[in-house]
Amino acid sequence: MVHIPNCSVHHPLINHVAYVVRRALVDAKVTSYSDVAHLGVARYLQVVIERSSQTAQVVIVANSATPEPLTECLSLIRERLGGDLHSLWFNANLERSNTILGPDFHAWCGPESVVERFGGAAVHYPPGAFGQSNLDVAQLIIEHVREQIPAGSRVIEFYAGVGAIGLSILQQVGEITMNELSPNSLHGLELGLAQLGAAERAKISLIPGEAGLNRLAVSDFQIVIADPPRKGLDPELTAHLSDHAPEELIYISCGLESFVRDAAQLTSRGKLRLVSLSAFNLFPFTEHVETVARFEHG
Repeated sequence: MVHIPNCSVHHPLINHVAYVVRRALVDAKVTSYSDVAHLGVARYLQVVIERSSQTAQVVIVANSATPEPLTECLSLIRERLGGDLHSLWFNANLERSNTILGPDFHAWCGPESVVERFGGAAVHYPPGAFGQSNLDVAQLIIEHVREQIPAGSRVIEFYAGVGAIGLSILQQVGEITMNELSPNSLHGLELGLAQLGAAERAKISLIPGEAGLNRLAVSDFQIVIADPPRKGLDPELTAHLSDHAPEELIYISCGLESFVRDAAQLTSRGKLRLVSLSAFNLFPFTEHVETVARFEHG
């Protein structure tokens, strides 16, 4: 484990967690994983800081099917982090690949999700769900998206994740349907929905599964929101949107090449036109920007 006590990029608590975990691994005599040999136990460390409590959700990813080889280490981490610890998790990843997280999480202690708010309902992040690392700029993106949506609109959101966008616009929309594929993100979304009042919950429908396979749902809504992974929109969804244009499409892109490709196809039939582009510096001092595009029918 790399020693990063003074890293200025991370939240200071992440640096402290890395120090505590590194010492616990040494003191508990836990071996480090080797990609080449596919041997060793400790494989990855994931840390998420909950802004409201300033505590750390910590996940130890191990080349082990059970947490037993890490029992002493996990106990040391819990003891040494004390009040700085939000929750502690074990994740099993036995695959020979560069995938960081395995499918199975075991809760060692603490709440089952980090909770954030972006001007709306509580948004829950279990340890396996995707979340932005720069939450301050992510909040600016969500506020920008909210400004594009007329009050009372019928909205469908593809690649909804745990609902950071959808739950944050809930008060102003008439109804919203949210589509997501990841089981961990769907779990976080369900945790968020469980805390809503009856009237707000009645506005929301969920469609699990691939966005491309659920493309036909577009026809029932005025506004489409899409926040896909770096590879861009599912090809089936892109084709359907270009042929059956909604009144408005808001596309949040984290991959410029895939966005340029998708935008060309979305506008190729003349039914959608690109009316605005905004770039957000989500990862300062890098070449990466997050692009928010608005397309309109006509």
